[in-house]
Amino acid sequence: MPSVLVVEDDQFVRSALIRHLTEAGHTVRSVGTALEALREVAHLRFDVVILDLGLPDLDGAEALKMLRGITDVPVIIATARDDESEIVRLLNDGADDYLTKPFSVEHLSARIAAVLRRARATSEEAAPSSVVRVGGLAIDPLRRQAELDGTRLDLTRREFDLLTFLASRPGVVVARKELLAEVWQQSYGDDQTIDVHLSWLRRKLGETAARPRYLHTLRGVGVKLEPPV
Repeated sequence: MPSVLVVEDDQFVRSALIRHLTEAGHTVRSVGTALEALREVAHLRFDVVILDLGLPDLDGAEALKMLRGITDVPVIIATARDDESEIVRLLNDGADDYLTKPFSVEHLSARIAAVLRRARATSEEAAPSSVVRVGGLAIDPLRRQAELDGTRLDLTRREFDLLTFLASRPGVVVARKELLAEVWQQSYGDDQTIDVHLSWLRRKLGETAARPRYLHTLRGVGVKLEPPV
C-alpha cells in the first residue's frame, strides 16, 4: 500500500485529499507546514510527497530544495500558480511532476501512479554489476551515482534518469517522444521540459549545446549520447 505525505495548509483541501487518497488505497499522513514536512521525511519513509507551494512558514519552492537535500522521494507539486517559468524551475529543482489547482482526485491518483511506476522501474532495472561506462562517464544505476573523469556528478533524480537512459544507448539517436515515454512515463508533454533538463545536464558535464562533448541534439530528430572523439 503506497504511503503518501500531503503537505497542505488549507484544512479543507487537506481533509479532502486525505479522504480521497485513503479511499484509493493509500496510506496517508498530512502536515500543514514545510518544517513539519521536513521532520516527517527525515524520520519516516514515504513513496510520494504531495507538496503545496503556498505554505505559511516557507515557500514550497524552498521547501522542495530542502527536501531534495535529505531525500530522493518523488515529489508532486500541487499549486495554484500557472507561471510556466516557475513550473520549469520547480521541475529543474527536483520536482517529479506538478498539478495546477483545481484538479480532480482522479487526475492526482493517475499522476501518483505514474510517479510510482517510474520509481519502481528505476529500482527494478538496476543491477549490482550494471555500471554503464561511456568515455569518461561511469554511471551506477543501483547506487544512483554518476562520475565524469573520476569526479562525482551532483545530479537531480530526473537528470540522473535522463543521463542513464541515454548512456545505455550510446550513439543511438533517441526521439523526444521516446524520452517522454521512457524517462517521464508520459505519452505526451512539453518539449521545453526536456530542453531544460538537457541544458542543466550539459552544464554539469562541462559542455554547451553549441559545443557538445557527450550530448548531441539533432534538430527535429532527437538526442544522442556518445563519447568525445
